[in-house]
Amino acid sequence: MSVFWLCVIVLAISAAGFVLGRQRALASAGGISGDLHSLPSYYGWNVFMKVVVPAFGLMAIWLIVAPMIVQNNVSKMIPASEIEEGSNIGLVMAEVRRTAVGLENAVAAGVLDADTATNPQADATRITAQLKEAGQVVTAEITQPVLQAAQSYRASTKTSGLILSVLAILVALGGAGFAVRQSHKDYRARNEVERGILALLIAAASVAILTTIGIVLSLIFNTIEFFRLYPAIEFFTLLEWAPSFSGRGGASSLGILPLLWGTIYISIIALLVAVPIGLFSAIYLSEYASARVRGIAKPLLEILAGIPTIVYGLFALLTIGPMLVSVFGQDGLGWMGGGRSVMTAGIAMGIMLIPFVSSLSDDIINAVPQALRDGSYGLGATQSETIRQVVLPAALPGIVGAILLAASRAIGETMIVVLGAGAAARLSMNPFEAMTTVTAKIVSQLTGDSDFASPEALVAFALGITLFILTLGLNVFALYIVRKYREQYE
Repeated sequence: MSVFWLCVIVLAISAAGFVLGRQRALASAGGISGDLHSLPSYYGWNVFMKVVVPAFGLMAIWLIVAPMIVQNNVSKMIPASEIEEGSNIGLVMAEVRRTAVGLENAVAAGVLDADTATNPQADATRITAQLKEAGQVVTAEITQPVLQAAQSYRASTKTSGLILSVLAILVALGGAGFAVRQSHKDYRARNEVERGILALLIAAASVAILTTIGIVLSLIFNTIEFFRLYPAIEFFTLLEWAPSFSGRGGASSLGILPLLWGTIYISIIALLVAVPIGLFSAIYLSEYASARVRGIAKPLLEILAGIPTIVYGLFALLTIGPMLVSVFGQDGLGWMGGGRSVMTAGIAMGIMLIPFVSSLSDDIINAVPQALRDGSYGLGATQSETIRQVVLPAALPGIVGAILLAASRAIGETMIVVLGAGAAARLSMNPFEAMTTVTAKIVSQLTGDSDFASPEALVAFALGITLFILTLGLNVFALYIVRKYREQYE
């Protein structure tokens, strides 16, 4: 049974339990709701909660733990002879999983009969041919051990799904029966439901923390796996990025420095465009513009934030690039060889970041107490002097936060870089040359021709954790600046 239909069954049981719990509570009070400790609906929600929470909790834990157990048991079936030199068990298990999916799809399509798919003595060569005939992805000739492991993986996955379905339904029915029996006029259903809601709120508040921990752990574990296959010293010191997609990484040069330089260079140009324009726009809208002008200009400015990044990429490729070529290309100053360059992507990205800086800075400047302005005017300062010497220093911590948000957005941008800056990984100071960034290469490495467990794919996680550390350092630095200047106004 699929997870979707299992969820539907559990919800149906919980809905039936809601009705039964409410009716039983009313029946115990002789149909008079005033004699109940809680409102009738609380008794129904008590049943609903005690069906859904245990059943869905079991399903969540099972769907996380069961695949690990199945994979661990199946991996023990792989003989050492199947693990080639320079490879690892992860590569072989990836092939096992693909074969298991191929067997399932081939059986469903009628290309392969169920008995053959489950027969451990079936000929692996013939199975390979049948999978290719069914249009399944087979990267190489399936060996007999891999076929047997795939059959075991498929059978174990089906058994695990069946056990989960039975247990989840039993838990849901058991919870419904227990909660319905509790539905008596003296039962404190409201207190129980409110405690459950409090636990739900705490769980919701913990999602962000747990998600962050999960992301970091995923990056760390896959990065460790990458450094087992590729030298860490070369990754951080090589001045060349040249993945070979050989499947083992032996001929690849995976140096991060050219990508890191492209990321920083393009982000700096983007901030040089976005910060002055955005900050000056915020100052004008908050201090000088009339209510009518502000009501028109600010929404128009914020429209930029809603434009998809792919549109900015196309704008960079079709408009900004040719415009720069006409001035700095062969017919102009001769500095630029093509439309794709650091400057092209930086200008487009800077335009995209203007509303991030402008809108946030505008809100922060407006939050500065009017009393500070009035005091400055009372001392004889002009409006421009008040803005420069009072308003901006008071709003500086928030403005730094807005610039930080823009910088983080610039570092993580991908589509504008792909279309505007190209895919060349190089170290150069020339802003009119094509370069690329860490994020662009993360996408290309995970969508390339190499196996997901190969160094060329795992390097994406090493790139990701490097980018994470970079943005974390940027956050810490910004926090230091904010605290340093905030002390002057507390």
